[in-house]
Amino acid sequence: MLPKLSIYNRQRGHKIALPWLRKIGAAAMPACVAAIRSSEAPLSDMPLVEVSIVSDKEIARVHGEFLDDPTPTDVITFHHGEILISADTADRQGREHSQPFDHEIALYLVHGLLHLAGWDDHEKKDAREMALRQSAILRDALKAV
Repeated sequence: MLPKLSIYNRQRGHKIALPWLRKIGAAAMPACVAAIRSSEAPLSDMPLVEVSIVSDKEIARVHGEFLDDPTPTDVITFHHGEILISADTADRQGREHSQPFDHEIALYLVHGLLHLAGWDDHEKKDAREMALRQSAILRDALKAV
């Protein structure tokens, strides 16, 4: 059984296309589950994944509290099934990479789901593998929606 995906907009600075993002998440979920790296990956038996789209200020607060780095970041994934996505970072990074804002948010969603599937991006080789996988999953999800 696939985990249920709940997505919430908890920031006010950016308009988020939540119905579209929910469709992208639903389309990407089977591929993320299929990409589970071990039976110990949280996504393997998770009933619900909750995604909150927040501001840089909020994600920096959480980043500092839980990871000892009080700077904004794009995505924070907790193994209990919570993903935080910074809308401000998605806006900035999207412009830098010539990607639409919604595409960048969707990329971060897939990135967080892959972390729950046991993927890691701390080492260069792992980051490259993960980036390739998330690009393929996002591409297929965008085609499906």
